[in-house]
Amino acid sequence: MSNEADYQFTIEANKTERHYWMDLWRYRELFYILAWRDIAVRYKQTIIGVLWAVLRPLLTMIIFVVVFGKIAKLPSEGIPYPIFVFAAMLPWTFFATAFSDASNSLIGNANLISKVYFPRLIIPTASVVVAGVDFLISFLILICLMVWYQYVPDWHILTLPFFLTLAFFAALGSGLYIAALNVKYRDFRFVIPFVVQLGLYLSPVGFSTTIVPEKYQLLYYLNPMVGIIDGFRWAISGGKTAFTLTALSVSMVMVIFLCAVGIYHFRKTEKTFADVI
Repeated sequence: MSNEADYQFTIEANKTERHYWMDLWRYRELFYILAWRDIAVRYKQTIIGVLWAVLRPLLTMIIFVVVFGKIAKLPSEGIPYPIFVFAAMLPWTFFATAFSDASNSLIGNANLISKVYFPRLIIPTASVVVAGVDFLISFLILICLMVWYQYVPDWHILTLPFFLTLAFFAALGSGLYIAALNVKYRDFRFVIPFVVQLGLYLSPVGFSTTIVPEKYQLLYYLNPMVGIIDGFRWAISGGKTAFTLTALSVSMVMVIFLCAVGIYHFRKTEKTFADVI
């Protein structure tokens, strides 16, 4: 007959906190499942499916070409204006989609959060990764534009993964911060579309950074997407468009800052998600 003394139980306080970063690896299959689920929902349960990832940047590009290229006649730095605009639309659309999805990801997975333990950081990160699928689909439009204009890139295009990585972490850092706020203050879901729309016009998507007065350029570089967008154009244009190490350096510093603040705030409030959500 078993004796209770033969069994020992040890309860460690905050064990999950100490093993949090290891748990991110342990729960990697959940990450794959969430990412695949989001991809399936996005492309299988919509009327136009994959075409949505094509139409949104394409229609925005057409509007920018008409307004900034034909009416305002802004310079395109020696490359066809549609390519000039779409080279900027690619990173911006990726950032905007990833940021929006990450910001709303916790609310969209409320049932999962309230029932089981896993590192909540997995949810917004999976949302950002899914936005990369839209990016790859949209990139096909850029290839078509290059073929149409007989525009051949050079070795500079090999640097695109670096700038895409910066855009990824810019979206993740800012998305983590807003996602944590969105759990407690649901009004933020109405603010997010406005912030994204405002950011589109504050970023050099339809125009070149060179038109910004020199005395304001350093301040303008505090928008991390400025250096990233300029980097995309520089890579696709073969080094013909404006791009400075100052803009890149400021963007990198801002991305690191956003990630540090986003992760800190997310981890600080994460333990309350299940109760508040």
